[in-house]
Amino acid sequence: METVKISPSLLSADWMNLEQELKNLSAWGADMVHCDVIDGLFAPNITFGMPMISALKRKSKLPLDVHLMIVKPERYIDKFIAAGSDTIAFHPEASDKPLEVLDKIRKSGIKAGIAINPDISASVVKQYLDNIDYILLMGVFPGFGGQKFIPEVMDKIDECKKYTVGRNIYIELDGGVTVENIGEMKRRGLNAAVAGNAVFAAADPAGAVKMLKA
Repeated sequence: METVKISPSLLSADWMNLEQELKNLSAWGADMVHCDVIDGLFAPNITFGMPMISALKRKSKLPLDVHLMIVKPERYIDKFIAAGSDTIAFHPEASDKPLEVLDKIRKSGIKAGIAINPDISASVVKQYLDNIDYILLMGVFPGFGGQKFIPEVMDKIDECKKYTVGRNIYIELDGGVTVENIGEMKRRGLNAAVAGNAVFAAADPAGAVKMLKA
């Protein structure tokens, strides 16, 4: 099995000390910084927007893995691109112009992804295979960190692997990832994992990242 890339979610970080947390992530061996942008409409929480992404970009040595959980991302996609996002995934059902959004992201040189909630069929990605660089599978319903992984999502990894055969598309999973369940995800072909509490709440965060990647 290949190692997976680990993208710790800032939802679980100490927001009073984000600059130090970014330094920690580099020291711990993380591959990306997962930035959950939630507008309070698409999901029941409000986090941050473009100014935070810009601030993080100035301080982060790692790529910013941005997940837009917002209604009509087409309204703000240019600003999220300009803010310094390195990858951007959004939920196609939240957009009136998903193909246009994907096109803008990719033309800017940023990796574009489609995010799939637990209650949405993975088959939705088939219509976007020519327009994406990755698929972001949600292991929980969007909104809050620390939720328990929904086991049925595991089969979506298999399904997405079938859809992406022969294509340069990677599969990432967000939500409920732990040291205990990531092994099965990797066996099924997962390429990247978002981990929040599994890293930030660990007694040994660097050890947790190492175990998640192993």
